[in-house]
Amino acid sequence: MDRAVVEQAQRGDEMAFESLVAEIGDRLYSAAVHILRDTSAAEDATQVALIEMWRQLPRLRDAGAFEPWAYRILVRGAYAEGNRQRGRGANLVLLDLEAFEDRPAGSVADVQALHDQLERGFQRLTRQQRAVLTLKHFADLSDAEIAESLELPIGTVKSRLHYAMRALRAALEADDRAGRRRGIA
Repeated sequence: MDRAVVEQAQRGDEMAFESLVAEIGDRLYSAAVHILRDTSAAEDATQVALIEMWRQLPRLRDAGAFEPWAYRILVRGAYAEGNRQRGRGANLVLLDLEAFEDRPAGSVADVQALHDQLERGFQRLTRQQRAVLTLKHFADLSDAEIAESLELPIGTVKSRLHYAMRALRAALEADDRAGRRRGIA
C-alpha cells in the first residue's frame, strides 16, 4: 500500500480511499469468502468492513500498517456476519489450491478432485482456523501481521496456524481413508 495514499484517505480524500479499495477490495472479499464459506455473507461482511474502514481510518496510527488493519476489520466483520448467518447453508467456494497443497495435479479431473477434497477439509475447520489459514496462505500476511490483524499474541497465531493445519491434514486424511474404503481413491 502506498503510505501517501493512505494518509490522503485519512484526511478525508474519498478518491484516495477509492484507490485503496480498488487495490485491496477483491482480496478482502476473497478472504471473507474463505472464512465464511458463503458468498452472500462475504459480500455483506466486506461491505460493512469497508464502511467501518472509512469511519475509522482517521484514527489509524500507522499508515504503513493499513493492510493488516484492514484485515482486522474484515475478520471482525466476517465473524459478526457469520454469527448472523448461522444456520444458513454455504455456497461453493473456490480455494487457492497452491496455498494448501504442493503436489502437482496432472489433469483437470485431478485438479477438480483435489479441489473437492480441500473443500471438504476446509469446511470442517472452525471459522477461527479458516481465518488464520486464509490470512497466512491467501492474503500472504506474516505471522506478525496476522497477530496484528487479529489482535492476538504472535504465539497464539503460531499455535492456531499449527492446529489449523493439523486439523486440515486430519480432515484430508480421513477423507482419503473414507474414499479408499469406498473404492474411490
